[in-house]
Amino acid sequence: MARKPFHFFRSAAPPDPIPPVEEEDNYLEDYFFDEPGAMPGTLSIEADAPPPTIILIDYQPDQATRRILETPEECGPYLSSPSVSWIDVQGIGDEDVMRRLGQVFHLHPIVLEDIVNVPQRPKVEDHDDYMVLITRMVTPKENEHGFYTEQVSFVLGQHFLLTVQEEPERDCFDMVRQRIRTSRGIIRRYGPDYLAYALLDAIIDGFYPVLEDYGERIEELEDAVVTRPSRAILEEVHQVRRELLALRRAIWPQRDAINAMIRDPSPLLSEEVRIYLRDCYDHAIQVLDMVETYRELAASLMDVYLSSVGNKMNEIMKILTIISTIFIPLTFIVGIYGMNFDPDTSPWNMPELEWYWGYPACWAVMLTVAGSLFFFFWRKGWFKSTTSLDPLETER
Repeated sequence: MARKPFHFFRSAAPPDPIPPVEEEDNYLEDYFFDEPGAMPGTLSIEADAPPPTIILIDYQPDQATRRILETPEECGPYLSSPSVSWIDVQGIGDEDVMRRLGQVFHLHPIVLEDIVNVPQRPKVEDHDDYMVLITRMVTPKENEHGFYTEQVSFVLGQHFLLTVQEEPERDCFDMVRQRIRTSRGIIRRYGPDYLAYALLDAIIDGFYPVLEDYGERIEELEDAVVTRPSRAILEEVHQVRRELLALRRAIWPQRDAINAMIRDPSPLLSEEVRIYLRDCYDHAIQVLDMVETYRELAASLMDVYLSSVGNKMNEIMKILTIISTIFIPLTFIVGIYGMNFDPDTSPWNMPELEWYWGYPACWAVMLTVAGSLFFFFWRKGWFKSTTSLDPLETER
């Protein structure tokens, strides 16, 4: 039977595009915490949070449809339908919409609080009729270093998967949407648990492009801290360490959450999907190993920087010492002949003062002494620089 095309329906006019939000690179932002004495289930939404857009992708093995829903109540019929329903909420900037969404999906107030009050620590919770997974998604910045990070919340049910994204501008789910649209692979033949795995695997794989950029940055910094150490290089090394620490805080608890999904039995996860989750867990471990390796390299760059600065200072002190050493005997000779002696009083009172060639002879002696010291230091190799890299050593 021929497969039906991927239909696109709109229940309302598409909302105006949301302008991108200018973000500060506050990579070490603390997790959200309630005000002392606040009631459980209190929603705290930032004023600049983008309003939510509800996108529904409903599919079966032979067809798939996509709709933009106008109200949360339109999600109700899809929660128990035989097809797989992916409800993707992009944006959390409307408290009324988020509370109505929680009522439609019968979410506990504490669960809704974890979804809306961002950022939360990645975790997994198994409830009676659904499973909640909190994750951190990172995407690389375009044309510059660094990355964007946001919280993505999963609510997995028997026939549906609800995802709530912090920002609507970017995510790493385009390949999954493409697979659903073209019926590529086995994603249409499986339930929402496999969809949750596919999205979670896309989030974990999204760390690799970011880490690849950090690998290149660390290689550049390794050369910079040796050849041209400066305060700007030191600040960049410090910034890289902060960003890697933020990546570690994102992937470490995420790895534990995936492990809990594999280890703890749940009727919402089939055994076959658990096998796929093991591969996702392996990727999380690889990402964590890369983050730890880059953090150690970044920490060692601080030591290399201090050593380079120390070597440069030693180079300066060595040159000053050589110059001083050359001029010490010259100063000694000039100091002696600068004293007031009268040769007429005694033949030992500097008879050289009356020589016809006394002045040229003094210059000849001083130049001979200075040249001999310069030649001696040159033969010892004291004029060679110790702060620059040998091209052959760099290639090795």
